[in-house]
Amino acid sequence: MAAKADKNDLELLTFRTLYDSPMIAVRDYVCSDTGHDHSPEEESISNSITLMRHGAFSRHFGSQSVTADVNQATFFSKDSVYRVSHPGDCGDRGTSIVVAQPILNDIIRELDPTVDERPDQPFPFAAGPCEPAIFWRHREYVRRLERISAEPLEPLWADVTGLQLAADVLEAAFQHSGAKPKKRAATSADHAERAEAAKTYLAVRIGENVTLDEVAAAVFSSPFNFARIFQQQTGMPVHRYLTQLRLRASLERVAEANADLTSIAIDLGFSSHSHFTDVFRREFGETPSDFRKNRTNKTIREMSKNLIA
Repeated sequence: MAAKADKNDLELLTFRTLYDSPMIAVRDYVCSDTGHDHSPEEESISNSITLMRHGAFSRHFGSQSVTADVNQATFFSKDSVYRVSHPGDCGDRGTSIVVAQPILNDIIRELDPTVDERPDQPFPFAAGPCEPAIFWRHREYVRRLERISAEPLEPLWADVTGLQLAADVLEAAFQHSGAKPKKRAATSADHAERAEAAKTYLAVRIGENVTLDEVAAAVFSSPFNFARIFQQQTGMPVHRYLTQLRLRASLERVAEANADLTSIAIDLGFSSHSHFTDVFRREFGETPSDFRKNRTNKTIREMSKNLIA
């Protein structure tokens, strides 16, 4: 939900920012309103997508209404005016996702090229299905964002994952509305060339804090289109590819008895020794220190080969 509210409403509706970048803003909201009557008029201040995690609310446009619950995604169009009521007595909680307008239009253009005729009003519907896979991905995305204090946040992961979640929600909504996606054709050669250029960019900057918009700009693509092309060409998201580069590059250095693990972690772009250890353990099943104790050339080759994509 993203709306202008009066002073009394602010006591019932609270927001907490989970992630904010030039490409996407993600906010957790909690509404404790249990009133069955229609609220005063509210106005959406941005084009946003709301995914529910608890409860339900109804949004009223004149004589029409749309009910939002955990089975649906709800779309708020900028400057739209509506009233809200709550059919139950438990309030509601969910996640508001605001994608930067140029990127949002890039996503929708792949599904409906006519968005260029209404660039400021990209949603032709007020609700769409929240399919099981999307529901669980949304919950996992929020869970990881909420663990920022315990686990370093990787902006590349947060941007790519959030944009792909928004894109999949929109595609499901377009299909549900009866509008068939009208994806524009693009050459495989062009996609392959951009993916290879991105691989080169990442290999040269393996230890840097790379962002999605930087890589996309380097291969002359918009952030969302680049992320989609890269995954199609490589079979994995760009943040996963970079993590693989870093982990595989670490194996030979970790195996050296006198190499400092903290230096290896920082050189390869991890935020700390503990961050490196956590990621290494998740992928290889043991810590860098344990790996060093048990190292053999055969082990190094097998671990690199078996790294889960």
